[in-house]
Amino acid sequence: MTAAPPSRHTARYSPDNAASAPDGRLFSPVFARNFPPVLAALVPWLAGCRGAVLEIGCGTGQHAAGFALAFPGLAWWPSDPDGGHRASARAWAAELRAPERAPIALDAGEDWAALPGVRALGPLRAVLSMNVIHIAPPAVMRGIVAGSASVLAPDGLLIFYGPFLEEGQPTAPGNAAFDAGLRADNPDWGLREVGTLRRLAGEHGLTLAAQVAMPANNQLILFRKPA
Repeated sequence: MTAAPPSRHTARYSPDNAASAPDGRLFSPVFARNFPPVLAALVPWLAGCRGAVLEIGCGTGQHAAGFALAFPGLAWWPSDPDGGHRASARAWAAELRAPERAPIALDAGEDWAALPGVRALGPLRAVLSMNVIHIAPPAVMRGIVAGSASVLAPDGLLIFYGPFLEEGQPTAPGNAAFDAGLRADNPDWGLREVGTLRRLAGEHGLTLAAQVAMPANNQLILFRKPA
């Protein structure tokens, strides 16, 4: 079923605002655009690696299933606070015959690193969060950084993807309108400052590994936990 969302910004997909399938799969309208360049950008950092990766805010689960297939040495675990998203992630893994890994119910604004399901994964090779922190309150950004510093293995990566601000300004003209629309939808939302993110990561002992310009005015920002 396809229906128009109440606005052009949404923190949660559902059959009411996104295309869906009878098996519970939800379809992100930007997946086809985002996935290929993000995958290509992650290959130099994750190809041949082993260990567990936690994706925070997996949304429809399309990225999680695709990454699980692309990086077979990594145990890719999706997580999301929304039950519909977790159901979609399970359905996408089944549809694509990706390894079955039950999505974790996780609110990144809370002490998620202490969850038994997260601790059971052991030290993580990476934590990935795509298009999450600008449609969530600032506590989620802080929680992702703090939790990642706790659960990453030495030399592990914290990876953010999405649009950002630089010194209070959008990195591309189109992002200014996007940021204004987000804040109109919810005052707690909005594009986050790269500088704020870097300072926050530094406070938790993480160092900037790379900042990569991506298509559609997005960026991939990688932090590393020292070995």
